[in-house]
Amino acid sequence: MATNAQSTVVAVFRNVSDAEAAANELLKNGFSENDIFVSQEGGTGRTSATTGSTTTTSSGQHEGGVAGWFKSLFGADDEASDRPYYEQAISSGNVLLSVDTTEQNIDRATSILERHSPIDVQQDASQTATGTSRRATGTGTTGAQQVAGTTGVPAAQNEQAIPVVEEQIQVGKRNVQRGGVRVYSRVVEQPVEENIRLREERVNVDRRPVSREATEADLRPGQDRVIEVKEYGEEAVVAKQARVVEEVRVGKEATERTETVRDKVRHTEVRVENLGAETGTGAGTGTAQAGSNFDDDFRRHFTTNYGTGGEQYDTYAPAYRYGYEAASDPRYRGKDFRDIESDLRSDYGRRYPGSTWEKMKDSIRYGWDKVTGKTSSATSNR
Repeated sequence: MATNAQSTVVAVFRNVSDAEAAANELLKNGFSENDIFVSQEGGTGRTSATTGSTTTTSSGQHEGGVAGWFKSLFGADDEASDRPYYEQAISSGNVLLSVDTTEQNIDRATSILERHSPIDVQQDASQTATGTSRRATGTGTTGAQQVAGTTGVPAAQNEQAIPVVEEQIQVGKRNVQRGGVRVYSRVVEQPVEENIRLREERVNVDRRPVSREATEADLRPGQDRVIEVKEYGEEAVVAKQARVVEEVRVGKEATERTETVRDKVRHTEVRVENLGAETGTGAGTGTAQAGSNFDDDFRRHFTTNYGTGGEQYDTYAPAYRYGYEAASDPRYRGKDFRDIESDLRSDYGRRYPGSTWEKMKDSIRYGWDKVTGKTSSATSNR
């Protein structure tokens, strides 16, 4: 049912020009000039319909000046949660703008004001981003105040961000010394010996006694004679000749090989769970609720495989749900269970440190197969 409820949207700007620009845009978007007020220390006035400038004539001021205007905005309660911030903002020379509008136009007015960079009155000292506040009142009522949302905090600041980090491996090459050869050469002496046969001559003088008659030849005058016989011998003669008998050559050759570099890189995995509503039996997650469609199948599988051992279904229920979640995860969609088993084992160990993979593997696999369609549903078998 439609009501006559009105709301006041308030914003604080650092200068008059920003406030006037916001007021002009409000006018262009159909807001009445009679509903737009701009205030500075010492005066409060309506915005001119033709120029958008602020007037501070006595005819436009609220009774009681700025204090009276605050009273009309926040009511008579001096302990209003936002009032001190706005009073401090005005006393610091900032400009306050308010626009009276219907409930249906609150968001549109707020959006227009925030486009002109209003300040956060609660964190002005630290130069924090934009801020507006709303005061909803009934028709003709000025004493009641209701602040919608978080005063002075833009919608973006209510969001929380989780950075998704991914490491990338970069493989390069560099030269390293693996070894080498150093070759030295020098001249050395070593003793050698050879055997050779040498010939020696000796002159023998043999005096033999003879007895014969001398002949005329023996007595012929001038028969002086000289006989000379020389001795010869051989001696070793050494000669050396250098010959190249070997060459030592030093060189190198290059070969190429392919080496596989293995390492580990880290990345952030973001897992989103929908929180289910609380019921009389406790709160559950959206994933658990989704898996509840197969709860009969999980219980039937438990009874068949574990029921005779005295185990409780609640012990295995998280494993069934984990297998269901993993198969629904976009990262594993379309993959074979065996290909990602090691990843699931590690993740399961982190999430359920009190449980063991080998004990719960069959339950996890059954939950996985429910999503991948490799096992039939209990309902379909009825």
